[in-house]
Amino acid sequence: MIPYGKQEIIQADIDAVVEVLKSDFLTQGPMVPKFEQAVADHVGANHAIAVNSATSALHIACMALGLGQGDWLWTTPVTFVASANCGLYCGAQVDFVDIDPQTYNLCPKALKAKLEQAEKENRLPKVVVAVHLCGQPCNMEAIAALSREYGFKVVEDASHAIGGKYQGEFIGNSRYSDITVFSFHPVKIVTTAEGGMAVTNDDQLAEKLNLLRSHGITRDPALMTREPDGPWYYQQVDLGYNYRMTELQAALGVSQMQRLDDFVARRHELARRYDQLLADLPLTLPWQHPDSYSGLHLYVIRLQLENVTLSHREVFEALREQGIGVNLHYIPVHTQPYYEQMGFKDNDFPQSMAYYCEAISIPMFHGLTDQQQDRVVSVLKEILGKAT
Repeated sequence: MIPYGKQEIIQADIDAVVEVLKSDFLTQGPMVPKFEQAVADHVGANHAIAVNSATSALHIACMALGLGQGDWLWTTPVTFVASANCGLYCGAQVDFVDIDPQTYNLCPKALKAKLEQAEKENRLPKVVVAVHLCGQPCNMEAIAALSREYGFKVVEDASHAIGGKYQGEFIGNSRYSDITVFSFHPVKIVTTAEGGMAVTNDDQLAEKLNLLRSHGITRDPALMTREPDGPWYYQQVDLGYNYRMTELQAALGVSQMQRLDDFVARRHELARRYDQLLADLPLTLPWQHPDSYSGLHLYVIRLQLENVTLSHREVFEALREQGIGVNLHYIPVHTQPYYEQMGFKDNDFPQSMAYYCEAISIPMFHGLTDQQQDRVVSVLKEILGKAT
């Protein structure tokens, strides 16, 4: 089976983890700050706060921005559920904005129209989570302009996008957002096994994020309510969580970051080959906005079903039967039973549903060989050739 995504672990990665295993620190040692600095330096951010997952990073990002009861969080339906759930964790209500039919990201025109209506109804969002689907950045300049006009905070969910660029600058520099979140799950571009990162340029937000990832506890006298009782003293000054990243994960991340540019460059090579090899098939191939340099976590094809006799499901299952480990990113969040209970209907976001009915993620990862890619293309041609 050729998987849709896969981590690359080399001897240098293994050596880095083994070195930590032999050290004095398995957690709360020097490797986490080193990994944080590596990410901050690469993306051009002032602060980076490592946590145990991108879901945790989204949660504390919303908390740091003051999201709570009576507030609204808006995001895209075409994302993993964590992009919306983080609002619910904070006691807020969640709504969605339909996608742009070309980029599959949150559509700024749809956002503006929804904001205009929400302003009349006094239900403007406090936080908008802009998801960089597949690694391609949203139109952040337009979203940031709307944030200034309507007064909401912006979180970039860049779980797919480390190493990508927007307007020539690395995603994560937070030029157009308050906080950016990365994921280091094994199928992502860089992995720490599990792990995430929140990056920001705001000193106060960074301080808050740092507190929230570790029980709301501080040993900094400047943040305490009275003088410490002694060198052992700490205070819980907020309600936080145990969202810390281990030294083992951070060591793997530091090692992986040294190959980030190579990882993304290879993905672009593979995408160009797919673009050429699949051009004559009844497929809509990924479109890249000229302002973006995608991290290319995923390569999503859309079936032109009017030109295919097989159904979406039949094509998907035929690919898996032939050893191509395809997937679908994502089932629109508003169609999940938990969200249906809130009143959402399938047809609330028609562009998202049209995408879902046609999309298939085909293999895309740094270690994918040309021969494996040729096999993916050959199987697709065989299936679609029979189906047209």
